[in-house]
Amino acid sequence: MPNMVVINQSGEKLHEITLNPEVFGIEPNQQAIFDAIVMQRASLRQGTHDVKNRREVRGGGRKPYRQKGTGNARQGSIRAPQYRGGGIVFGPTPRSYATKLNRKVRRLALRSVLSEKVLSNDMI
Repeated sequence: MPNMVVINQSGEKLHEITLNPEVFGIEPNQQAIFDAIVMQRASLRQGTHDVKNRREVRGGGRKPYRQKGTGNARQGSIRAPQYRGGGIVFGPTPRSYATKLNRKVRRLALRSVLSEKVLSNDMI
């Protein structure tokens, strides 16, 4: 069972405590730690990027010219993607980057990090 020394803010040793081996004495699971970090970092992303598609661009309600007889390709709107000022075809839309991690895996990751800190003598 791992033992730790309790230190106050001025650095004086007060007493020693025994840590719970179920939390601080397990073999660290690196994959659970990695998955938890990826989940946390992905959840920090805002995902507020957005572009206007054909539906959201202002204007372009009527045909720019008649269907036949002009020699040009047929066009339905001046806000189509091939026009300057037209909508963007497959641009970014708002979304959530949050990912799900099972509760047991999240708890295993936390216990793994705490155990790793105790094993490497980085815990105070």
